[in-house]
Amino acid sequence: MVEVVTFGCRINSYESEVLKEKLAGLNDVIIVNTCAVTSEAERQCRQMVRKLRKENPHAKIVVTGCSAQVNAAKFAEMEEVDLILGNKEKKDILRYLSAPITEKTIVGDIFDYDNYDPYLITGFEGRQRAFVQIQQGCDHRCTYCIVPFARGHNRSVAKEDILEQIKKLLQEGFSEICLTGIDACSYKPSLSGLVQDILSEIKDDFQLQFGSLDPAAVDEKLIALIGKDKRLTPHFHLSIQSGDNMILKRMKRRHSREDVINLCQKIRSLRPEATFGADFICGFPTETEEMFQNTLMLVDDAGLNKLHVFPYSERKGTPAAAMPQVPVEVRKERAKRLREKGEAHELAK
Repeated sequence: MVEVVTFGCRINSYESEVLKEKLAGLNDVIIVNTCAVTSEAERQCRQMVRKLRKENPHAKIVVTGCSAQVNAAKFAEMEEVDLILGNKEKKDILRYLSAPITEKTIVGDIFDYDNYDPYLITGFEGRQRAFVQIQQGCDHRCTYCIVPFARGHNRSVAKEDILEQIKKLLQEGFSEICLTGIDACSYKPSLSGLVQDILSEIKDDFQLQFGSLDPAAVDEKLIALIGKDKRLTPHFHLSIQSGDNMILKRMKRRHSREDVINLCQKIRSLRPEATFGADFICGFPTETEEMFQNTLMLVDDAGLNKLHVFPYSERKGTPAAAMPQVPVEVRKERAKRLREKGEAHELAK
């Protein structure tokens, strides 16, 4: 039996299903699909590896995913790990596990990888909603983010592969399809064009959702589709990160707080029942209390709920790590206050 333990984002959940299906039939194999978005996420991945080894002394333990890509050496030091595969190499995991393991670390340059794994999955065990990969990698360089170095360049899945995957999942009985990617809004030639093609070419009665949307990349065509086709689920999760314009500039984000408010207002004018979730980072370098207050106010001004809140975590090698840092206890305290704000909005719905 193969066990896959997943950390992190929706694209990891999708890839874990790919790994399960590819390795069906193998025995005593455990895959840890890791996340590198924060240092705490990486610590939890290593902790899980130790726990799994203690509980499964004879299994092969394979570590892959983003933390394996950017911090392979950390896992190579762990005697509990049998094999480390990078994000490029994990598409060939069956080949690596079908022969004796002679090399512990197989992690190549992710920026040399200009493709994606075209494997089509048949379902999601234990889920009602299915994720569909539309895109990989990221060409933006937000100053806090390590993900481009773990996932490589932006590359889009062919429209034909996306349509085939959605049809396959609908045939398997799934009625909720969530489009996901590392930077899904950067789908080429356009996310709105892809969505229009999906809705036009697939006539089934299903719900189409988005994993996460960049407020700067939601165009008028996509907004019009949201208003026109009720198969688009009226809940939208926005990658906002801060409600202060100076902090957004220092993060190298492409939107302002006004853009977020305007986007929510436009969508609500077409779909009054629409709700909006958001990602936020608290205690980003140089953030003052006044700047944080702008984030708290944005939750009210844009009518946000279902907040995903993270205290800022330094990632070695990113520009933000070299900026003047906010004390860790302040980051945590601000994150707590923002979560409480989000919970209050949930209760008031």
